Amino acid sequence: MTQILLAALSANAGIPTSSFDWKIILWVVLAVIAILLLIFFFSFSGTWIRALAAKAHVSFWQLLGMTLRRVPADLVVSARITALKAGLQISVDELEGHHLAGGNIVHTVKALIAAEKAGITLLWERACAIDLSTRGTNKSVLDAVHAAVNPCVIDCPDPKSGRSTIDGVAKDGIQVKVKTRVTVRTSLDRFIRGAQEETIIARVGEGIVSTIGGAESYKAILENPESISKTVLARGLDGGTAFDIISIDIADVEVGQNVGAHLQAAQAEADKNMAQAQAEIRRSAAVAVEQENRARVQKMRALVVEAEVQVPLAIADALRLGRLGVADVHRIENLKADTRMRLSIGGAPAGEEAIAD
Repeated sequence: MTQILLAALSANAGIPTSSFDWKIILWVVLAVIAILLLIFFFSFSGTWIRALAAKAHVSFWQLLGMTLRRVPADLVVSARITALKAGLQISVDELEGHHLAGGNIVHTVKALIAAEKAGITLLWERACAIDLSTRGTNKSVLDAVHAAVNPCVIDCPDPKSGRSTIDGVAKDGIQVKVKTRVTVRTSLDRFIRGAQEETIIARVGEGIVSTIGGAESYKAILENPESISKTVLARGLDGGTAFDIISIDIADVEVGQNVGAHLQAAQAEADKNMAQAQAEIRRSAAVAVEQENRARVQKMRALVVEAEVQVPLAIADALRLGRLGVADVHRIENLKADTRMRLSIGGAPAGEEAIAD
């Protein structure tokens, strides 16, 4: 076959076949292959020997495949050695697949070891799912396992929210300020789709406010603060979350403002303003009626003046017609003068004097 290939090459190049020494070419090819194998061997010999010494055998073909897939072979082998030494059987393909999915194989293996030592059942698939679900957060699957082994404490309210206490108002109107610490343990079975610490803090805060609002007096809260934790804990607030609530401890209880008194004062001020508004409405209506009456009085006086104007005209007509004489007119004038005198002596108002005229 080699001779046929050399003959074809020499025929195309116009060189006699006898001038080719195919053995030299073959040795060159073999030498190149040997050099590549040596380079590959020396590149992965340390990792391969380390895996072999730890009885975590990894073939050269697997190391080559990881290199071609841009997977750090040394990291995968180290994780496999750690798992096998801890008694966990995790294959190279599983470690490589989790790394390609974007997971942290070191934290995942350590989390499995920690769970196994603590007697917690945690499968490789669930550990990988938890590790991938914590991507982009400040947590890891190792933190979740640590929280499942060693319960953690959550401050309620969260200091980052800018509030230091949870405020509620008892039925007597006195404000009560409470600071609590919630001890929780991670539930690995509900971690993937479960709510996080923010939900626990919100639910506990809601339960505390409701419990304080149901108390008859703030004194009952001060005398028995553990009643808050018992009532809130009995509601099962950890449902649907990634945690199991172990205890709710009251860290501090303070008495705040008399909210009921402030509300009553505000209501009294509002009632006063409303009463003043109603009084102003009535005053304005009275002023309007007074003005209407004054206008009506002026109208009546105008009618009186109009009627008084007709008197001289009637007297003049009676004189022309002979119904009155001069003596009658003098008698009328004397009567009017006598009336004015009597009114002035009696201190009658000017208006009545005008009417007498």
